[in-house]
Amino acid sequence: MSRFWSDVVHGLQPYVPGEQPRMADLVKLNTNESPFGPSPRVLEAVHAEAADSLRLYPDPTAAALREALAAYHHVTPEQVFVGNGSDEVLAHAFAALLKHPAPLLFPDVTYSFYPVYCRLFGITAETVPLDDAMRIRLADYDRPAGAIILPNPNAPTGIALARAEVAALLARHPDKPVVIDEAYVDFGAETAIPLVAEHPNLLVVQTMSKSRALAGLRVGYAIGDAALIEALTRVKDSFNSYPLGRPAQAGAIASLQDEAYFQHNRTVVIENRGRLAAGLAELGFTVLPSAANFVFARHPAHAGAGLAAKLRQQAVLVRHFSGPRVADYLRITVGTGEQVDRLLAALAQILGRGGPPCAG
Repeated sequence: MSRFWSDVVHGLQPYVPGEQPRMADLVKLNTNESPFGPSPRVLEAVHAEAADSLRLYPDPTAAALREALAAYHHVTPEQVFVGNGSDEVLAHAFAALLKHPAPLLFPDVTYSFYPVYCRLFGITAETVPLDDAMRIRLADYDRPAGAIILPNPNAPTGIALARAEVAALLARHPDKPVVIDEAYVDFGAETAIPLVAEHPNLLVVQTMSKSRALAGLRVGYAIGDAALIEALTRVKDSFNSYPLGRPAQAGAIASLQDEAYFQHNRTVVIENRGRLAAGLAELGFTVLPSAANFVFARHPAHAGAGLAAKLRQQAVLVRHFSGPRVADYLRITVGTGEQVDRLLAALAQILGRGGPPCAG
């Protein structure tokens, strides 16, 4: 606390990111990072940018990257916005599109950055409870609102909506901005991007941090009607007109050019997710159906905080949230096959089950 702080800062409760510890032989399954490195093409492109040109500012419009994303997603460059990870893109969306006299709606169990942005930008919000199965119930969003934001798949539950459900939501709310946050869409959900052509109120946000293993480059983007993209650009250029550096732009383009590498790694993550979920179920966990690169699970006889602490003692890191309805759950990132086996073996030991379960 300081007398020099503004009133805004005094009222903030900042988002707490996942721990990034330095521990020997760590199994790090707490921040939903890719267990695999980026494409070799990405590394080549980033290395090529480590040259004298770094003294020059990058392209403020990221034209080449926006053109590459537009081609990949079958839209026009005018429908693409890029920023420093999806968090920055979302922040611009909150400022540009989601502040209205009527409240912004989002789930009560969801990405915990949403209420932080609301406090930062002075946005009135209402949370909509998930149902007893921890699913988003779209009928509950048929209430007075200024805008809606939904993650798909939801985080931290991992449960996804079908594209048809998103389309039905858009049809019922044609006059409200609707943001679909698709940070984990590549691991089994249907993207809403094909709906952009028919719904000028839809903004879809994605990231290259997870499925493309570029968390360290910080590249996120949004796709929507050109008028929505212009709103984001106006906010960006009022805040930071050079958001993406040269290495980030080059690396992101190279990632889009290596589709085989992307598809192979996402397939392995999906397969390992199945092994992880099956192994947890054999140990007595209740595991929510996940379309993300993590699972959300709880054990009926053990508190989530206690399990997380005991796993940490064995150099296995998972994420625990202490909020209402989720305190007994662990969010566990899907790792390599070896990391999945180490996690399950550690849990088996903690639960007194002797050896690891058969996850294959």
